[in-house]
Amino acid sequence: MVFRLDPDSIEFPDPTEGDEDGLFAVGGDLSPERLLLAYSLGIFPWFSFKDKEEPWWYCPMLRFVIFPDEIHISHSMRNLMNKELYRVTFNKDFKGVIEGCSESRIEHKGAWLGPDMIEAYTRLHEMGFATSVEVWKGEELVGGLYGVTVGAAFCGESMFSRVPDASKLALIHLAQKMEASGASMIDCQFETPHLKSMGGRQITYFEYLRLLRKPLWLFSNLVESFRMLREGGSYTHKDGHNYNETAPDKVLF
Repeated sequence: MVFRLDPDSIEFPDPTEGDEDGLFAVGGDLSPERLLLAYSLGIFPWFSFKDKEEPWWYCPMLRFVIFPDEIHISHSMRNLMNKELYRVTFNKDFKGVIEGCSESRIEHKGAWLGPDMIEAYTRLHEMGFATSVEVWKGEELVGGLYGVTVGAAFCGESMFSRVPDASKLALIHLAQKMEASGASMIDCQFETPHLKSMGGRQITYFEYLRLLRKPLWLFSNLVESFRMLREGGSYTHKDGHNYNETAPDKVLF
């Protein structure tokens, strides 16, 4: 079943009642509030911007994830890393990464990373919720990835490479940084041979939610509490604990 979203509300219907491929709702918008609520429920937008006039929302009941401590680094990748040909950074060029991801697929059928999506995720980045990983050769951006941070999870959106294995290098560095921070998982959304070769595996949606709701920061109002902490304030959770350290930089990026 596919539901039509109420344009006057950011709430979502029950995604477990959706189609087998994960599609369960259409409509709404790409506002920061709706996107953050969606990701906190394991929901993400995915639609061909060339022939769809409104967002399509997906929530597969089987999720493909990489646990940071299970990332597979092949012998050839270890050799590449040891050569130190490339430099990896975080959040140094979000614009370059998201545009690189878009350009690499813009001519493909079903291309989804169009102007509206770029604008929406750039807004999330400016708010501190979307993160990019950049791979550089000298001063040239040669690959990277970006995604949304929710709690202790990183929800990957797209990656690109202009040289062999650049996106793999970005993913490995992301996993290593997440493992060091005690983060829970990288959400890859759908299975691909590339991601499976790097240690990805399937879990159920309900296990996914359990991990998603085991964040390092437990806030009842996701948007406002993160914004408050970003601005240097504090937040008292319903568990009685007062959180007054900066987030989410302390946790992941």
